[in-house]
Amino acid sequence: MIDVRQYPQAVRILFPLIFLFPIYALILVGIILWYPILWSLIVIYGLWYIHDSATPWQGSNPIPWLRDLYIWKICAAYFDAECVLTAELPADKNYVIACHPHGVIGVGTLLSFASNSTGFHTKTKHLVTRLVTLPINFYIPIHRDLMIQMGVIASDAAAIEHCLNESPSGRAVVIVPGGAEESLDSHHYNYELTLKERKGFVRLAIKNGASLVPVYNFGENKTYHQLANPRGSTLRRVQSSVKKLTGLAPCTPYGYGIFNNKFGIIPIQTKITTVVGAPIPTKKSPNPTTAEINEVHATYIDALTNLFEEHKLKYDIPEGTHLEFV
Repeated sequence: MIDVRQYPQAVRILFPLIFLFPIYALILVGIILWYPILWSLIVIYGLWYIHDSATPWQGSNPIPWLRDLYIWKICAAYFDAECVLTAELPADKNYVIACHPHGVIGVGTLLSFASNSTGFHTKTKHLVTRLVTLPINFYIPIHRDLMIQMGVIASDAAAIEHCLNESPSGRAVVIVPGGAEESLDSHHYNYELTLKERKGFVRLAIKNGASLVPVYNFGENKTYHQLANPRGSTLRRVQSSVKKLTGLAPCTPYGYGIFNNKFGIIPIQTKITTVVGAPIPTKKSPNPTTAEINEVHATYIDALTNLFEEHKLKYDIPEGTHLEFV
């Protein structure tokens, strides 16, 4: 593992470079628009965009070496990140891998499933894995192309089903069921998961005969502090209203600065361990009933709870702490 303590400031500079990339992309577009001499670039890119617009809904087009870039390994070393597989994921099945919690930016999910920095893709070379994200990410020029080349697809049901129905089997789609709402609950002391009524991913698994795989990212909620926003508070009501209007969660995170440990946009340096549970088989049903969905959903929650309880003491979570589903 890389010893990031030898150059902590250099490592911290990487995070705004990586996670603010969509903003840089929009700034670049703005610069091009400002200078008429560069407008031909807009025309060329526009033609490419039209030609490639359906790709995020058709499995994307990953470039394998991008997942293995050294920069991801440096990021993983910052969090001493690792991925623990508790069971085999045979290639004769397809999988819907569900990750919890969302966190502010989903560091554990990104490192393990978008990159190969924790070794998940090395351990599961027989699987074709795709991480899903909000479709809005594919409307940001240049940023969309990076997402596509990292093997990220749109979170629409059609895009997910496209992947799960490709041949041969051994397809895995990685989702974060808690979504934007769960990111608002990202506090180091909080173990609430937005999952009680989130059943769409279960329906998709049953409809396509895919096994469900529970994943818990221990340490994810410690990567940032947030302003206190308990349910029912004024801040939380404003955040929920903005989310309802835009689909995006206006989190209020703060972590380290580049040269200080008190305030800034850099994630807090804390260990993240992504624990991948055993697959839960489903019986394929093109039109699953509510009863079928509820039954599998309950089984999934039990499996996720057991996964958390079995591993929590290893990652310094008090014995009396349990998951809560909201």
